[in-house]
Amino acid sequence: MMESLPETLQQQVAEYLKEYIADLKEELQWEESFKKTQPQLVAAAQRAKKEIAEGKAREMKLNEL
Repeated sequence: MMESLPETLQQQVAEYLKEYIADLKEELQWEESFKKTQPQLVAAAQRAKKEIAEGKAREMKLNEL
């Protein structure tokens, strides 16, 4: 199918597909990272919510993060 396309167009399609596959791989890596840390993220969110309810939390400025 691609053989019928001009060489430059074949190269463009191949480059696009390489980038697309690289993006998919990166997305899968992010999903795996979040799966592994999701319990910790949930616990941190629950802890923050509890501290807010108890009045222990304080507003932070962007430069304090």
